[in-house]
Amino acid sequence: MNDASRMPGLRAGRLSPEIYALNFSDAYPPLDRHEALVAADRCYFCHDAPCVTACPTEIDIPLFIRQIATGTPEAAAKTIFDQNILGGMCARVCPTETLCEEACVRELAEGKPVRIGALQRHATDTLMARGVHPFVRAAPTGRQVAVVGAGPAGLACAHRLALHGHAVTLFEARPKAGGLNEYGIASYKTVDGFAQAEVEWLMQIGGIGIETGRMLGRDLSLETLREEFDAVFLGLGLPAAYALEGAAQAGVRAAVDFIADLRQADDLSALPVGRDVVVIGGGMTAIDAAVQARLLGAEHVTIVYRRGPDRMPASVKEQRHATARGVRILHNAQPVAVLGEGRATGVEFAYTAETDGRLAPTGETFVLKADQVLLAIGQWLEDAPDGLERDGARLRTDARGRTTMAGVWAGGDCVAGNAGLTVAAVAQGRDAAEDIHTALGAGKDTR
Repeated sequence: MNDASRMPGLRAGRLSPEIYALNFSDAYPPLDRHEALVAADRCYFCHDAPCVTACPTEIDIPLFIRQIATGTPEAAAKTIFDQNILGGMCARVCPTETLCEEACVRELAEGKPVRIGALQRHATDTLMARGVHPFVRAAPTGRQVAVVGAGPAGLACAHRLALHGHAVTLFEARPKAGGLNEYGIASYKTVDGFAQAEVEWLMQIGGIGIETGRMLGRDLSLETLREEFDAVFLGLGLPAAYALEGAAQAGVRAAVDFIADLRQADDLSALPVGRDVVVIGGGMTAIDAAVQARLLGAEHVTIVYRRGPDRMPASVKEQRHATARGVRILHNAQPVAVLGEGRATGVEFAYTAETDGRLAPTGETFVLKADQVLLAIGQWLEDAPDGLERDGARLRTDARGRTTMAGVWAGGDCVAGNAGLTVAAVAQGRDAAEDIHTALGAGKDTR
């Protein structure tokens, strides 16, 4: 680090251009052909493979690995995309270490699973690099479906509906489609504009139009959408962060906004970052924000999570990646207030103890110095449209993705019970699309 890295306050240009380029290069480089063949050769191709059960999209993992092993990665990609049209992104960001790879029999026997995520990336990248879209749209049905939110759930839903021949209009509040894939995932996981490349590739199916800058409740009403379309799918995400005393001060912002600015920046050296950064939360957003703050040149970065390490939502692999990058992780402490007079200078925390699942402060407190505070402590839907029931902070849906309003389905982070994973959102979007298709194919008015 240079001298600028040790100066307090939000500052840009803490590192040299060469260090920025190195820090934000691909953290998990792809396998070459030989490496993929060696990795595929370790698979037992289990009958009733537990890795398939552990995958939220139920990809036939033994089949696609066998296809790689026999020298047909394009066929492997088709197997993946049949179940998960965003299989390329999921290969990059899915916590395979707690899903398919954790269930791998090699992991149980040897503590070293088959590299399923890396093999999935090898297959999908191979096919996508050819510019080939492996699906052909069915004949137009004459039915029109509105999909609100062009994140993973919305994109998966739109593609599956278009595949069945329905006309889809995607409404997205931001300037670009992609949702958290574009705006909320660490840059070193999705280099070279992959999120947008994936959207463009997905759109090759045809039958999908995108209208950006259109937000439900501001530019769109659910009532109008229900009148104008045969069905509606909501993939709204979770746009609002919980409040914290003192959070209105300069230097405090939502971690997802910090990541979004970084993802959209043309020049990393122009992005300001604090010298002492505190990230509050324990999920993947907290990890991604903290690591990237370090990569931008912050000298001290601390993640503070309210429960113990065994309860932390971020995977152990991601936690280790953060600590390897110099991020400190503190557990069993919850925020009390951001300190400062108009500009953040620190955060007060209270130690916590958990008894029978209930969390309570112990009465002891401490303060961490901070000139930048990033909040990754939860989100919720501020204004659910009238007629849609909630389950806690999210929308209530049934197993098919149907909301409590006729003709309206939902999926992704905005629905109750979602695991907060890209792959889970894809599964919900895909399955809702199949249910919408069934409803429309029956000739019923879904409203």
